[in-house]
Amino acid sequence: MMKNLIDKLCRERALSAEEYKALLLCRDAEVLEHLQRRAQEETLARFGNRVFIRGLIEITNRCRNNCYYCGIRKENRNVVRYELTQEEILECCREGYPLGFRTFVLQGGEAPELKDDRITETVAAIRREFPDCAITLSLGEKTHEAYERFFHAGANRYLLRHETHNEAHYRQLHPGSKRGNDRSGMSLQHRLQCLDWLKEIGYQTGTGIMVGSPHQTIDHLVEDILFIGQFRPEMIGIGPFIPHHDTPFASAPPGSMQLTLKLLSIFRLMHPAALIPSTTALATLAPDGRERGILAGANVVMPNLSPPAQREKYSLYDHKASMGAEAAEGLQLLEEKLRSIGYEISKERGDYRILDETINHKSYNV
Repeated sequence: MMKNLIDKLCRERALSAEEYKALLLCRDAEVLEHLQRRAQEETLARFGNRVFIRGLIEITNRCRNNCYYCGIRKENRNVVRYELTQEEILECCREGYPLGFRTFVLQGGEAPELKDDRITETVAAIRREFPDCAITLSLGEKTHEAYERFFHAGANRYLLRHETHNEAHYRQLHPGSKRGNDRSGMSLQHRLQCLDWLKEIGYQTGTGIMVGSPHQTIDHLVEDILFIGQFRPEMIGIGPFIPHHDTPFASAPPGSMQLTLKLLSIFRLMHPAALIPSTTALATLAPDGRERGILAGANVVMPNLSPPAQREKYSLYDHKASMGAEAAEGLQLLEEKLRSIGYEISKERGDYRILDETINHKSYNV
């Protein structure tokens, strides 16, 4: 029965809410192995055994928000705040380019001090110096005008995880709500509006969820799956919740590796052409977490290009992996780890492409 559902998802790219729920609740090891195998076949058929690399540059840990799960939340007084200069960001790109990085990801909190003009100028400077590279931004909620300015300056992609599509659950994870010009709180409605703007402007747009966050239910996850099915993002970011000791959720248990990998495989079968990273959170949860994500259908990894002195300060959750194979300078170690599971690094830009749905899966052995 469950294997038939997985095969149906492969054929039709969608299931009903009840079918998704049954799949998420299933604990049969044989079924889970079948799901992962079909997702891996799908990934190999479309991308071969190549994994795209993105150079992650964490440009600031300042943030105006107070998300209950995040280590760099505004009210955490124990964080040593920093903000990279434009020259420091360019220097990160200069270090990454000879290593083979052709996508740079600028990630940071929603920092009031980081003005839109500065972001626009920095994007334009990267575009001038590295015209063959993709620029991805992950800087939170902005105005429509700001998103347009970044895009016209040279940004190609934007990552904005919605975290949960259930409004009541969203309020349990984020304080307050936005009303009019008041930006002291957060709202799911505004987050979804931002995602619509990004698509409308022309970005390759990414969204995603945190698995196992406090108060999350299987029904919430089904809502997320249905939303992602309808929104059809070019990128899907999915990682387990990991607590941070300086947050209200410090004592909450981490998310499940198995459930995260199950969802990753489901998203691969729903969206065969999507760019799906094997996240740092997976590598933090287990030593082989990154490799397990690749085997479940991921096709992107994001080694850290940030200045080593600042990496510990960008602590979204406890024990965040940022060195070794998670660091840009550890690229050789990452290559070895990927080779051990039959994969290799691709140094292409790795843009989203709508690919032929009629691919012969039999040419790949899993």
